[in-house]
Amino acid sequence: MLQLHVDQDFLSPYAMAAFVALSEKGLPFDVCVRDLGGGEQFESAYRRQSLTSRVPMLRHGDFCLSESSAIIEYLEEAYPDTVRVLPCDLRQRARARQLQAWLRSDLLSLRDERSTEVVYGLQPALPLGDAARAAAHKLIALAEEVAPADGGDLFGAWSVVDAELALLLKRLTAAELPPRLAVYAERQWQRPSLAAWRARQPG
Repeated sequence: MLQLHVDQDFLSPYAMAAFVALSEKGLPFDVCVRDLGGGEQFESAYRRQSLTSRVPMLRHGDFCLSESSAIIEYLEEAYPDTVRVLPCDLRQRARARQLQAWLRSDLLSLRDERSTEVVYGLQPALPLGDAARAAAHKLIALAEEVAPADGGDLFGAWSVVDAELALLLKRLTAAELPPRLAVYAERQWQRPSLAAWRARQPG
């Protein structure tokens, strides 16, 4: 009943977040790939279903939904008896949504200079320009504020925001990160759901 449409190279951080959420919830789902370089996201049927012509898109029976944050919220409400991937506490959940929105909308220069191709070892990590370096400092300052000193998860129990923050931190090398954040990001990176995403990448 569940299908997740993602980019064929498994590089999208947003597709990764939806994939990880489905995996952590233990929900069976099929993965369908779209060749974004070939424009498959603009095919008329997919455009009608997704509305935004983007990945990820979740198909649940006759209902289709794109945008990863919307997909994650939908899964939380559609499957309330499965593992939670957002905090149960009202204020913690609001904070998680705040962080998700920020991770998606800020630090553009860092994301431009250190794409997910760098994260996955497909391109080298070149020295950062001034704007990207400033964005990196901003990311580090926030991560040091929210990441627990003991190296644990953001909200006491794992949430999908841990995976999303780790992916953004992974745009920086271990030498560019404070040791505590490097350890946090690597621990998240080794989580089985994230490893399963990486295992699907071509080559």
